[in-house]
Amino acid sequence: MTHPQVPSNASSENSLFGTAAAGYARYRPGLPDAAVRLLAATQHGVPDPVLLDLGTGTGQVPLALRPVLHRLVHIDLVDVNQQMLHQALAALEPVRGACTVAAFTGEAHTFLPARPNQAPSLITCCRSFHWMNRPSVLRMADRVAAPNAVVAIMGDGSLWTHQADWTAALRELIQTFLGPDRRAGTHGTYTGPSRSYEDDLADSTFSDVAEHSFPIARSWTPEDVLGYLRTTSFARAALFADRHQDFEAEALQLLEAHARGGVLKEYAVFTVLLARRPGGDA
Repeated sequence: MTHPQVPSNASSENSLFGTAAAGYARYRPGLPDAAVRLLAATQHGVPDPVLLDLGTGTGQVPLALRPVLHRLVHIDLVDVNQQMLHQALAALEPVRGACTVAAFTGEAHTFLPARPNQAPSLITCCRSFHWMNRPSVLRMADRVAAPNAVVAIMGDGSLWTHQADWTAALRELIQTFLGPDRRAGTHGTYTGPSRSYEDDLADSTFSDVAEHSFPIARSWTPEDVLGYLRTTSFARAALFADRHQDFEAEALQLLEAHARGGVLKEYAVFTVLLARRPGGDA
């Protein structure tokens, strides 16, 4: 999995997603069921699983895992964005049962566990590893993780990277308004891809890596695509200033022209890298 680098002049993920929590929870795609089952299966034989979710956003990973991993005893949520964490905590409250939940506001590599005696047996990072100081995050994970812990790095790209006629046309429209470079907030742009996640993991303690790929098909309405775009770093409203309404009007017209029966199809692959320390349980 190769991903672009964090823009050098973007101060933090908080500056990119600070006001997006409600829209993020509504419009961002969840995890495929098969990927959730795979994550749960890594905890077979773990008597008291503990989850550490890095870049949790609105808590998609723990919300997906909680119904299938009933034995979870504790969840640590980590994000730089307090609004996202508040959304995640509120969503987990009615489903957490006896499982305790703690939130840590800050960059992932600075995480300090609220309960050091409960070392995470599963560390997850979904669609957010590219925003992080990856080597430092993996060193932090080594410090806090249980001996046989699993690190799961997951993602499936975005509508910017997806290759289809309608996403290509949408990308061109965004570039017409914002310029050819992919934006990353109001001050930054992406640089080219650097090294792969596999290379990051190979240089870490968690160098025993298995890749799992899950083809997925999603159906979008044009209105949902617009809602999704408002939550992204590359097409959020602030980037367009007073031209955002003009952009959305043109984008809606474009999307409706490409839709079949009011639906836009996305075919993607959700990739999960499961990483362990060498000698850990398979």
